[in-house]
Amino acid sequence: MKKLYLDVCALCRPFDNQNLMRIRFETDAYYLILNGIQKNRYQMVVSPVHFKEIESIEDAREKVQVLELLSLYGKQPNYDFNKVRNRAEELISVNLGIADAVHLAFAEQSADYFITCDDKLMKRTKRIKLDIEVTNPIAFCMKEELR
Repeated sequence: MKKLYLDVCALCRPFDNQNLMRIRFETDAYYLILNGIQKNRYQMVVSPVHFKEIESIEDAREKVQVLELLSLYGKQPNYDFNKVRNRAEELISVNLGIADAVHLAFAEQSADYFITCDDKLMKRTKRIKLDIEVTNPIAFCMKEELR
């Protein structure tokens, strides 16, 4: 079973302005991925940084729904926190932001795919050697032929 690490911007995509076509497509792709998780085709892995970042969401309904989703479907593996810290520091040293670096460090340890809607992060990860495939929800659905 493929393990997926969805970053918080991907998890929150359904709460964004759906009047923009790209956001609507990414939301549809997100729901296809979620359906695959619910049917045990994929496993969604989460890390402590998910919960920390979600706590800062101002919209109470959004926060509650995303936390509920993580509690229902997210699996939190046993992480080697020293390894995560060291890898995050390496990623920060190549100009990734702290939160992105920590997410990626956890994801490399636990997942096959890191799924994000953040174009800047995707662009930055193309310059870095990572032990995980970074993709957006639409590209993942196309690759997996999700319908």
